[in-house]
Amino acid sequence: MGKNKNDFKPWAGRFKEKTNLVVEKFTESVSFDKRLYEQDIRGSIAHAKMLAKQNIITQDERDKIIKGLKEIRDEIRAGKFDWKESLEDVHMNIERALFEKIGEAGKKLHTARSRNDQIATDIRLYLRDEIDILDKLLRDLQISFLSQAEKYFGLIIPGFTHLQHAQPVLWSHHMLSYFEMFKRDRQRLKECRKRVNICPLGSAALAGTDFPIDRYFVAKELDFDDITSNSMDAVSDRDFIIEFLAHLSLIMIHLSRICEELILWTSTEFNLVELPDAFCTGSSIMPQKKNPDVAELVRGKSGRVIGCLVNLLTLIKGLPLCYNRDLQEDKEPLFDAIDTTKACIEVMSELIKNMSPNPKRAHELVRHGFLTATDLADYLVKKGIAFRDAHEIVGKAVSYAIENNKNLEELSLEEFKSFCPQIEQDVYDILSIEGSVNARNCPGGTAPSAVKKAIEKAKKYLELS
Repeated sequence: MGKNKNDFKPWAGRFKEKTNLVVEKFTESVSFDKRLYEQDIRGSIAHAKMLAKQNIITQDERDKIIKGLKEIRDEIRAGKFDWKESLEDVHMNIERALFEKIGEAGKKLHTARSRNDQIATDIRLYLRDEIDILDKLLRDLQISFLSQAEKYFGLIIPGFTHLQHAQPVLWSHHMLSYFEMFKRDRQRLKECRKRVNICPLGSAALAGTDFPIDRYFVAKELDFDDITSNSMDAVSDRDFIIEFLAHLSLIMIHLSRICEELILWTSTEFNLVELPDAFCTGSSIMPQKKNPDVAELVRGKSGRVIGCLVNLLTLIKGLPLCYNRDLQEDKEPLFDAIDTTKACIEVMSELIKNMSPNPKRAHELVRHGFLTATDLADYLVKKGIAFRDAHEIVGKAVSYAIENNKNLEELSLEEFKSFCPQIEQDVYDILSIEGSVNARNCPGGTAPSAVKKAIEKAKKYLELS
């Protein structure tokens, strides 16, 4: 096999042979970790400032390093930087470019640090930025659900358990249930951010360094809340990535749940929701088809993100302390999960905002399935009948209505009294769909008055978040 002619390796002094080209290709990570260049350069600038502050390098060397790093950053942003696979990763590519640009001073940048604490710092900086972006995207998604709740306020649809008609609810109430799901997702990400925002730089390879560094200075420069307490844990810890991927997985599961409902609701059998044409596709052979492909793809991509989480869990489970090269495998699933989740949130925000329920079909559906049966049982309880007895009475009434092809409200008073003498004319007031919805006025309930309060509460939350 051929040998690599490039000898700019941080470990070159130990080896007599150059790295085999097959090994070069197998071990490189720059093809994917180059997306960390902003964070890598930012960390290096803070490190250079600290080294000068502690008189480990001169002020002039610091200035040359910072100027060179900023120029490299500009080149990368402009797409003019020549990434070299032979230099293995983002760190060595930037360090080599810095040396070529400013000379010997560039070689001093790596004093008192290792690629182990450098990459740990880069990933934390990167995740912190991505969490902030995700929070904004989730807020936009919440706004889409809130807009649906306000736009179609008053529309009643069937609520389901076991995919069977259960009780009538406001469309707005259903939309706000997803608002709450993504509210929890945002809260989890913010909690995760606190554990991400800890600075490992200064841990070096695993044991710290004997140079008189100022870790708190670097942490402050990089807007970290604190520094890591144990150098061995700091360079090998990927718990924060696993926690983050767990949160992304849950976000994707929540997206998948609404997608499943939309797929069902847009079917001919339900016909409860109309998706905008711009978010659907047709069939290559059946001209009548309008397929909810966006919802199906998001539902499918949830498994992809969950797979990334399982990937990292499996990667970590057998690793001894401290750093092992296996940890290079953390980045591709991390990046893929982030890209996938962001794309799904973004497209679903637009889809939710632009979809529309079918009021006529909703009106038809709520008239079937005995949605007010629970209201009848509650009515009997208020008449002094124990709930279990009331439950049995209503069950018999429903069975009778099915046999006679009637809805509950279509039964005569005489028919009702045959099941329970305590039933009076006022029973018809509680058997209407509207009456059932209006009666559930407890906090968190589906009554219009309760849902109005929930909408106002949601608005206040968005104002503060």
